[in-house]
Amino acid sequence: MQIDFHHAVTYVIARYAGFGHHEAGIVAYCAQYVDDATNSGAIKFKNGAMYSRISSAHKALDYRHFNQLASHYVWIPFHFLPGNGGKPAGENPSGSFIEKLICRPNSYVARDMVRTCILERDKLYGLHRLGITMHVYADTWAHQGFAGVIHKVNDIRALNERGEEDCLFLEKMKDFFGGVFDRGASKFVGDTLPLGHGAALSCPDKPFLTWMYKDHKGQLVERNNTSTFVEAAEQMCRAMQCYRAADPDADVSGLSPQGREKIEELLSSITDESGDDRHEKWIEKIAEGYFDFPAAEINYCAKGVGSWKYLALSTRRFKDRASDVYPYTPLFLNCNWKLFHDALQDHRFYVVHNLLPRYGICAA
Repeated sequence: MQIDFHHAVTYVIARYAGFGHHEAGIVAYCAQYVDDATNSGAIKFKNGAMYSRISSAHKALDYRHFNQLASHYVWIPFHFLPGNGGKPAGENPSGSFIEKLICRPNSYVARDMVRTCILERDKLYGLHRLGITMHVYADTWAHQGFAGVIHKVNDIRALNERGEEDCLFLEKMKDFFGGVFDRGASKFVGDTLPLGHGAALSCPDKPFLTWMYKDHKGQLVERNNTSTFVEAAEQMCRAMQCYRAADPDADVSGLSPQGREKIEELLSSITDESGDDRHEKWIEKIAEGYFDFPAAEINYCAKGVGSWKYLALSTRRFKDRASDVYPYTPLFLNCNWKLFHDALQDHRFYVVHNLLPRYGICAA
């Protein structure tokens, strides 16, 4: 999924779940920032204080994509949550270990992740962790069928064999392949770097697409992203309602029929190739009062002036340097940027060291 869903749609879902504007904004910002937190390592302050943070994303064509350990640390806990073949803890899917790592929508693993987030909601960074959890939860629908490791299981064929041609373009890599993707580009990516849904290009992330491909077993897979994304929105709303009730087993209603219809309408009708362009149109709809809650102004800035990082560290840099030293203020301890990174570390430790081992999965 891209910024239109992870930020704008998550905000809309949070409002439908009963959150007010401020809290929904925190959840939505964190959900998107998972894709933009590309720096890691120690932050040094002028007064001698230090803070260590981790990254939850890599940039396109980053050399670290080729590093298996880096893949495990980033892709598995934050973008391709292993689905254990859709089986509950204590059971194994047929086949080899890789079958356990393939992402599955709303898996038992994913539901356990959501449950723990709700049970630990009273931490100072509870809302920030909810946003991170909602990113990972949403991606179990978009990234289903793929694994967050370098493996031939991700090497698909016959991409979009009879579907829309739109998903044969991937803006970030046009220059690399001379401007236009085709099935040959998909094959190239799958053969050279079978990581995540690389061979599927950006098809899994665009909410308006209907597409198909042959998976690593040669089976034809048909995908309707709009239906898939609407189902993700429904389950995210239920999860956030349970969070507000402080009860993972609460009897909740999910999206209203009107809310579900409006979300589905925009997911299918906003067909810009660029996620940023689609995001802007969602922002406009929110500001117009299109949804069943008061009109609101929301925005998102990952780095630079206006971002949480700028407010925390007074830096305009997009890429940090080891030599950078930042001004310190006591407000840092409770600022959104730090709380996001606290939650990010908590989430990764929980997923890697507590959640996945329950399912017999050793990752990183």
